Amino acid sequence: MNITHNGLRIEYESDGDEHAPAVVLTMGLGMQLTAWPTALVQAIVQAGYRVIRFDNRDIGLSSELDHLGVPNIGWQVVRSRLGLAVRSPYSLQDMAQDAIGLLDALGVQRAHLVGVSMGGMISQRIAATVPGRVLSLTSVMSSSGAPGLPGPRADVSRALLKRPRGRRPEDVAAHALNLFRMIGSPAFPQDMPAFEQRVLADAVRSYRPAGEARQLLAVVSDTRRHTVLKGIVCPTLVVHGTADPLVPLACGQDTAARIAGARFESIEGMGHDWPPGVAALLASHIVPHLHAAQAST
Repeated sequence: MNITHNGLRIEYESDGDEHAPAVVLTMGLGMQLTAWPTALVQAIVQAGYRVIRFDNRDIGLSSELDHLGVPNIGWQVVRSRLGLAVRSPYSLQDMAQDAIGLLDALGVQRAHLVGVSMGGMISQRIAATVPGRVLSLTSVMSSSGAPGLPGPRADVSRALLKRPRGRRPEDVAAHALNLFRMIGSPAFPQDMPAFEQRVLADAVRSYRPAGEARQLLAVVSDTRRHTVLKGIVCPTLVVHGTADPLVPLACGQDTAARIAGARFESIEGMGHDWPPGVAALLASHIVPHLHAAQAST
């Protein structure tokens, strides 16, 4: 299913009763709506909620924006490290407006937000932009973007800037699996046969390296998000893994510290992925948070 907002097609899926309280799941950099763990989606639906997942702009089956050009990521990252302005074709605030437009199109007046990584940043932006429409916020493996926070491990940064050997789905999937092995959760085993099948299916569904690069620039250029987090007034849960090599633990801790009343939960041995054990723990944190926020409305 898809809607059109501000000239962009946004692909989405909806699970559960359409009249139930809505939970909007926003995925991270370069990731499609299909990356959400089925067990987590089902746990939220079974708890009495409608789950709305969508492909961010430039990824999956949502509009591609190749007319904006292919950015020189290396040069823009250098500019960022030198404290210079980063030129991004669009911003995380623009991506937040996409999600708000999706809610408008679906007639959802208020919703719970759950975002992972870049999706957590977008969800933070939504909660700060339209606080009256947000019932709760859950920010997972994400960051406030504040200056001075630690960045990815050096080998992970290098891997992020590499590209697959070719554009065949098998090449794209092999590249993605290599990255996930680097950023995965050391304390939680992955169901590799099922995971490899899902990663390959995602590569067949869509492969947009230029879109991922533009999304990355939107993240790098979002240098003032930490200043708006004080405007978030909804019940907020921040969850982060202690073994995250992509977005270190301090980034989640800082996010929670900047949002009034936010609750912080760390998961020992969790990296930057969601194998079955992590998905189960996330559900055990998120569902009670949703219930508590819903009860307070």
